[in-house]
Amino acid sequence: MAGDLAKYAKDNKIKFFLFNFTDLFGTQRAKLVPAEAAGKMQKAGAGFAGFATWLDMTPAHPDVLVMPDANSVIPLPWRPEVAWVAGDPWMEGKPVEQAPRNVLKKIAAKAAAKNMTLMAGVEPEFHLINSDGTAVSDDRDTQEKPCYDQSAIMRRLDVIGEICTTMTGLGWGPYQNDHEDANGQFEINWNFNDALTTADQLCFFKFMVKSIAEKHGMRATFMPKPFINLTGNGCHVHLSVWDGAKKKNLFADNAGELGLSKLAYNFLGGLMAHADSLVAITNPTVNSYKRINAPRTISGATWSPSSITFGGNNRTHMVRIPDAGRAEFRLPDNAANPYLMLAGILATGMRGIEEKLSPGKRLDIDMYAQGHTVKDAKKLPLNLLDAIRNFEADKVLRKALGEEVCAAYTKLKHAEWNQYCRHLTQWERDNTLDC
Repeated sequence: MAGDLAKYAKDNKIKFFLFNFTDLFGTQRAKLVPAEAAGKMQKAGAGFAGFATWLDMTPAHPDVLVMPDANSVIPLPWRPEVAWVAGDPWMEGKPVEQAPRNVLKKIAAKAAAKNMTLMAGVEPEFHLINSDGTAVSDDRDTQEKPCYDQSAIMRRLDVIGEICTTMTGLGWGPYQNDHEDANGQFEINWNFNDALTTADQLCFFKFMVKSIAEKHGMRATFMPKPFINLTGNGCHVHLSVWDGAKKKNLFADNAGELGLSKLAYNFLGGLMAHADSLVAITNPTVNSYKRINAPRTISGATWSPSSITFGGNNRTHMVRIPDAGRAEFRLPDNAANPYLMLAGILATGMRGIEEKLSPGKRLDIDMYAQGHTVKDAKKLPLNLLDAIRNFEADKVLRKALGEEVCAAYTKLKHAEWNQYCRHLTQWERDNTLDC
């Protein structure tokens, strides 16, 4: 914990701070603040024009003042004179209600008042591609089933190894790196933490991976579906709820089905009840639905859900229960805003606990092969517009997140959808030019 940023800078030879905040679309915004000004700026905040970012504001709005959270300071190991610090946007003496980090903090505080803390671990997948974005960076990475390919990950040891070593130095506890199911695709796992810490780390992780890849002459992309024939980039979230002191796992029950407590199943009940609207947050781009609703890839499976179901240690379902005391939510992708994603998960899960919702029947089947036989399995939306409309109609989720952030988010997402619809695709020309 840094506490006093000016002192932190002196003790750690920091010359600059990136005063950072994440907007509604997950884009990281920052001002580069010299260490000499950090103390003053810590008290006053760094000023931003909200309209210049993805916030629902106009040029007439006053400054957004980003107040740095000194507990979130992370030095940049590849640029040790710079430190990143997540901040909370304020305006006219009040927290900005549409700011994603503020939303997560608000919902986490409500859970804390009930002596509950959401703990989360993430599995962000990414591709290492060439600098122009047209192909994977390793032209020898061509196997039909490249997952866990030992030679392929060793050919990228310089990049993956530097990322992992950096995370070790930061104290995150990375414990495995692997080549994933798609050519050129990788994943790095680290220790779980409370939701806010994990969201901060995920934001920094994406920034770090891209920066280190650039250093090695490559480009890293977290795009949900960068190549139509390859498996997309998910961001699976491992979930458990602990007591306020983070000492007792409230999801764990040795006598419960698959080692989960009734509270855990109620949490999953809320998650599943709202999945078809929550998906507008967890899978927030046009491209996201090319991962969810993708045809079989060259490896033989998409590894992505298309229906709202849960199972045991079975990766074909939206929710997997890999072992006692936790559940894996396999729906999100890496276009998701980390703060809104975890805020939505916590809000729907807490609703499930409060209302004692049931997740329904566990399905011990291969959903990829037998999903068509499950008549009451609700399907996920086919596109972003349907997801946005579901989100707009979900009064419970909107109330939990806050009307201001929901109104801003849907307004900007509708604009994004309309912009997409004005784009003429090659598919349209190929199939309708001769009409």
